[in-house]
Amino acid sequence: MSVNLNTNYRNLSTGYKINSAADDAAGLSISEKIKNQKNGYDVGTENAERGNSVLNVADGALSTMYDSLSRIREIGVKASNSAIYSKDELSMMQAEIDQIKQGIADIAKNTQFNGLKLLDGSMATMELATNPNGVGHEMEMVNASLEELGIADFDVTKKFDLKDIDNALKKVSSAQSGIGAQSNRLAYTIMNNQNTSYNLDSAFSSLRDTDMAEEMSELYKNKILEQVQLNMQKKRAEQEEQKRKVIQVNNLH
Repeated sequence: MSVNLNTNYRNLSTGYKINSAADDAAGLSISEKIKNQKNGYDVGTENAERGNSVLNVADGALSTMYDSLSRIREIGVKASNSAIYSKDELSMMQAEIDQIKQGIADIAKNTQFNGLKLLDGSMATMELATNPNGVGHEMEMVNASLEELGIADFDVTKKFDLKDIDNALKKVSSAQSGIGAQSNRLAYTIMNNQNTSYNLDSAFSSLRDTDMAEEMSELYKNKILEQVQLNMQKKRAEQEEQKRKVIQVNNLH
């Protein structure tokens, strides 16, 4: 089989027109750099998507906290009219508030993603390698502990101020807004990475991918040429044999 046919079959089987440096050293080097860049953007996209998952978990927990704080505020407004409630009734209200606060504390303590606690203040930021160079995005985490929210000692059986709950609600709402902004930023990063990866993939394909129609055409052409060469070799061999026989006959005479 000719070298050209071997090349045709190899290019068709691999799908690449550059399979080694011998085919095109410069093209191989450039295409490998492009492939590495594309892979970097693809990994960056995966990291950004995972970061969005982290933010979604945190946002869902904060939403539950906000609802809990809203309920505490309702009870607080009710307890503000303390003149019509007995100490026992206020104690019952506080008992519900204490249960809700414990629920908020549990959320802050136990909200995790892959073992990382997101809302207890133990992690201020999270680094995400959203770019192919290994850096890119720093996510700010939230401290939603009772102490940070300022409601650890909120008690309607004593002197209290509803502004404490209002401030806590503002902190949670602000944290949710921050998460939304970070999520939007990650969404733009994901979109940019995907577009860049697509364009790099197109550039890689233009350098490396085999044009199947053109390669098949070359294959058929080379098959015909090889067959013609074989026929010519066969014909020459027959002619040589005929000459040899003629010489032998002449020598006999």
